[in-house]
Amino acid sequence: MDGNGRWARQRGLARTEGHAAGELAMLEAVDGALEAGVEWLSVYAFSTENWRRPADEVRYLMHFNEAILQRHRDQLHEKGVRIRFSGRRDWRVPRRLVRGMDEAAALTAANRKMTFTICFNYGGRAEIVDAVREIVAEGLDPGKIDERVIRSHLYFPDMPDPDLVIRTSGEHRISNFLLWELAYSEFVFTDVLWPDFTRAHLFEAIREFQGRNRRYGRVEAP
Repeated sequence: MDGNGRWARQRGLARTEGHAAGELAMLEAVDGALEAGVEWLSVYAFSTENWRRPADEVRYLMHFNEAILQRHRDQLHEKGVRIRFSGRRDWRVPRRLVRGMDEAAALTAANRKMTFTICFNYGGRAEIVDAVREIVAEGLDPGKIDERVIRSHLYFPDMPDPDLVIRTSGEHRISNFLLWELAYSEFVFTDVLWPDFTRAHLFEAIREFQGRNRRYGRVEAP
């Protein structure tokens, strides 16, 4: 969900105003995904690198994400959305926010219409490091470690690899997002800043994805 700061700067507003506008875009994307029958939706809300941002902005984002949960948890629950959070629960994340995450996850745990994963304090490299640490701690025989074993130690082993990744705001990079899981994902890049992203943009990206030929390293027969 990239481009909140640039969206605000273009309008002469504080960066925090861009994040507030991005909240509406996130809800629009969730509703659009539900309308399209998407069963798994993940968003990158706060990365392990985002702690490097100005302290005032980081504090705002912590309180802001807590407020989002309070405002929309019940609404998403009523729509049959299961909410999950992927990322590290280290000392930097406020305990109140962690409690809010746990409460939202518990409330919606039985929902299956769509699984909405919010990647918060998340980094693709950090996820792989944490998986390796667990494997080492379990004392597994190195000769028995394969892709299946590593996947089973990721934050959510049941989450399918993403079919489609949409990168907003004209950026063309992965930015440490789901590095293990994106091995064969299709990418759609758009210049639209995240606060301006609508379900129409989502549907357009899905249509583009549907036209892709996914070979997974195979060669098609002549």
